[in-house]
Amino acid sequence: MRRVTILGATGSIGQSTIDLIAREPALYDVVALTGGRNVARLAEDARRLRADVAVIAEPDLLDDLRAALDGSGIEAQAGTAAVIEAAARPADWIMSAIVGFAGLAPSLAALDQGTTLALANKETLVCAGPLVMARARRAGARVLPVDSEHSAIFQALRGEEASAVEKVILTASGGAFRDWPLERLKDATPEEAATHPNWDMGQRITVDSASMFNKAMELIETREFFGIEPARIEAVIHPQSLVHALVQFADGALMAHLGAPDMRHAIGHALHWPERRDLPVDRLDLAAVGRLDFAAPDPARYPALALAAETMQIGGHAGAAFNAAKERALDHFLARRIPFPGMAEVVARVIDRMSSQGGLHSAAITVESVAGIDADARARADEAAAALTR
Repeated sequence: MRRVTILGATGSIGQSTIDLIAREPALYDVVALTGGRNVARLAEDARRLRADVAVIAEPDLLDDLRAALDGSGIEAQAGTAAVIEAAARPADWIMSAIVGFAGLAPSLAALDQGTTLALANKETLVCAGPLVMARARRAGARVLPVDSEHSAIFQALRGEEASAVEKVILTASGGAFRDWPLERLKDATPEEAATHPNWDMGQRITVDSASMFNKAMELIETREFFGIEPARIEAVIHPQSLVHALVQFADGALMAHLGAPDMRHAIGHALHWPERRDLPVDRLDLAAVGRLDFAAPDPARYPALALAAETMQIGGHAGAAFNAAKERALDHFLARRIPFPGMAEVVARVIDRMSSQGGLHSAAITVESVAGIDADARARADEAAAALTR
């Protein structure tokens, strides 16, 4: 029986993970589940999976969680320190699906015990990739990708020599504005940006899809996870969202990973690795699909991709600054304080200013240094957004 922990159990990735585990409960001993604010969901899943402990991130919700777990024998805890402690509890496999910078410290705590970490948190590698991978090597831990694109790359590279890789290509839907005239983007509203052409996601991730800042984050994540030079990483528009990534090799071969757009593909691959097992996902009927389309992304429409390339070239703490500035720029767009194209301008100003002042290479990467860069970049993003509205 495998001991498993799910960090971020109440989010979409966590819920898909629970769906897979709940189908074969006899195979798993659930050590811990953590959630953000959804007490009812966390308690229900903890009872269903008979977890040892359930942790809610917000301390003021501890009494509610205790009440929801009353009589179950499940331990209830709350707060950031409790989430990190849950991540440090011995487990064979830990899903890291906490959204944002908050996922970094729990991911490191999981790695320090030398376990297998299934990583669905983009920010962990974007903000502190060198630190994360070094901690994994030192502890003898294994990091398995759960983003669909990086899982696809991981599978395409299985059994291959890294030296044979010429190029890695991530696919992107292009988001809500892929067919809009460029001159209309300055008038795009948050509601329009939050309407995805292919599927229903949360507001922030859907807007990030429209700007392709989500793909920019994934380009940086690819660099950190696989150690591939930035010049060999690129993105391509693929409206059908059926090809998740491609790897081109030195002999000209191009290996693609295809599958229905269901995160249980990547989660299940990480959960069962190194085996492949049956998953409750749709199978592709290529005859029914009929065609697969690809197009180069327009740099004027998606400046986030060039910003990602610049961030990778700078290195150091640039990823942490990029992520923080991106998050604050998105906040300002959603609050209607800046136009849609203003998000990329805000991020560009922050990266340029912090890079020119030398702060992105001033120290070794630590949790504390990343937190400092994060706070500085957010403040600078606020200043840049204010300057755009003057």
